[in-house]
Amino acid sequence: MQIHYRNEVRGSGVDARALKSAMRKLLAGVEQGDASISLTLVNDAAIREINRAHRGKDAPTDVLSFPLEPEPFAHEKLLGDIVISIETARRQAADYEAPVQREVERLMIHGLLHVLGHDHMKPEERREMEAEERRLAAVIGMPWPYDES
Repeated sequence: MQIHYRNEVRGSGVDARALKSAMRKLLAGVEQGDASISLTLVNDAAIREINRAHRGKDAPTDVLSFPLEPEPFAHEKLLGDIVISIETARRQAADYEAPVQREVERLMIHGLLHVLGHDHMKPEERREMEAEERRLAAVIGMPWPYDES
């Protein structure tokens, strides 16, 4: 297993070693402990470009996920790419007074679930995905940032 990590944001305020450790635990938590994944941290301008190019949406977003189809003869099982905007993560973390590290971890969970095929467009899908997000948050010891009320 390998975490292909890249941080394009100078002074992002995140601990790369801790993010990679959390991602290893998350992969194990979804029974993909032998798989690799790409995690890239960018700014809003970069994620806006990616969002426009791949989804036709000309706006920044918090996280984008790109699942990959496994190559039958590949030496590495690469699940896909997760791209997170640090600037958006900072704003969202401030909304519920959480550290940016925790918000990036939450977005990693969300992105990983999308890479694995989860979605949240329909109410039933949303409920299932949120339950899995909570389960994975517990796997990495992350308090869930949302109130039930």
